[in-house]
Amino acid sequence: MSGFSDYIVYVDESGDHSLTNINPDYPQFVLAFCIFPIASYINSVVPAVERLKFEHFGHDMVVLHEHEIRKSLPPFQILLHGPTRASFLSQIDQIMTESDFTVVATVIRKAEFRQRRGDTVNPYEVALEFGLERVYMHLQDKGQRGRPTKVVFEGRGRKEDNELELAFRRIMDTTSVSGMADTLEFLCANKQANSSGLQIADMVARPIGIHDLRPTQSNHAWDVIEPKLRRNPMTGSTKGWGLKVYP
Repeated sequence: MSGFSDYIVYVDESGDHSLTNINPDYPQFVLAFCIFPIASYINSVVPAVERLKFEHFGHDMVVLHEHEIRKSLPPFQILLHGPTRASFLSQIDQIMTESDFTVVATVIRKAEFRQRRGDTVNPYEVALEFGLERVYMHLQDKGQRGRPTKVVFEGRGRKEDNELELAFRRIMDTTSVSGMADTLEFLCANKQANSSGLQIADMVARPIGIHDLRPTQSNHAWDVIEPKLRRNPMTGSTKGWGLKVYP
């Protein structure tokens, strides 16, 4: 039996974490963690994503990005054709619905954050700590404590990646959550890695932020994602379990 975890975690963000210029149209920063059982990721998730790409593009080099898909920007200009868009988005929904993964997300409301914490505290690091703690709790519930579990982030450049790794290690060094530092391991992937897990995490993050910003607005993507959120096993609530909104 491998000493590695049975799970892998992919992380992506929506919005920026700057407190200097807060976009009034989207004043949220979201960090989303997608926790996959490795067996189903290998056997089901990756093949489903690959099939989607080959069916619509004839190759698997395209990288699924929520922003470009939503705006029908290259290489997703094929989505300007109504029937193609409907088919493509239906398949995305099917992948998200049928794939076995659990979502943990932190939403930072930046204006309120700045008011409470000032502008010297990095909201990314706060979101990261909240998220990692809940990811670890989920893994511990699955019997993975002490089994090395990779937490995979998309690279943003050498300087940013080094800062992110330092923040991750600082959290591991100072956490009071027993077992977390012995379980979670940092991994940064090149933007060209074309990881199915990172692409799914990218498609998860923004709908969560939009739902927090405008909870009464129709949000089909949120409706697909919400059942994936980690839940309190007694009450079924996602608050503080799969979804942490701060402040």
